[in-house]
Amino acid sequence: MSQSITITAEDILKQVKLSLKTSELIEAIITRKMIANTAEEIGIKLEAEELQEMADKYRKMYKLLSEEDTWAWMKKNHLSLDDFEEFVYYQGLSTKLAVHLFADKIEPYFYEHQLDYAGVVMHEVVLEDEDLAMELFYSIQEGEMSFYDVAHKYIEDKELRRKGGYRGILSRKDLKPEISAAVFAATPPEVLKPIVTSKGVHLILVEEIIERKLDNWLRNKIATDLFNDWVSNSLIDFQANKNIEICN
Repeated sequence: MSQSITITAEDILKQVKLSLKTSELIEAIITRKMIANTAEEIGIKLEAEELQEMADKYRKMYKLLSEEDTWAWMKKNHLSLDDFEEFVYYQGLSTKLAVHLFADKIEPYFYEHQLDYAGVVMHEVVLEDEDLAMELFYSIQEGEMSFYDVAHKYIEDKELRRKGGYRGILSRKDLKPEISAAVFAATPPEVLKPIVTSKGVHLILVEEIIERKLDNWLRNKIATDLFNDWVSNSLIDFQANKNIEICN
């Protein structure tokens, strides 16, 4: 037996409350209004060609390759054309505001935190026995066996063993502090003296340290990170110092 269900705006608001999402939603609303107000105070707005460029970007991002795809996506997300344009405008406004606020801070920030953006190409074998790890380390140092010999003998995971313990290109944040400190102080190619962590005893071959250049991708990432920090801090200040009136 089929049933007809009507969902109202009041039902949606009720579900938000029952899902314990009210605080999260309020923060998102405050953030949107705060960005819009700041942009207005500075005199930032999106021109028609910028709005079109941003709309094209989001159509590509969501794989909306045709007009039919776009209308279907809007229907699925319960968006009108005006809603979609407002969504695109807000995203573009945020990007433009981020550039305005932080364009001259990106390069100094990069050079101040350059080590955080470096990468390392490394191979790793994790053992349980520290004495064995030291023994293998000295055997490698003396040329009695290679790091790859150790990897093929002591790594249990088949895929990792086939790759000789290759971990890929990692950044500082991908590694435990005690490991990253030693890794980024190495002179490649270098096998590090075994490092003990809660996961075991790490025998590491540092193959290469990759210095990151300040390309467009990294510029955008830094600008986004700085902007997100600004939003978070502004939100905290706003909530601490302003009265928020929620109308029912």
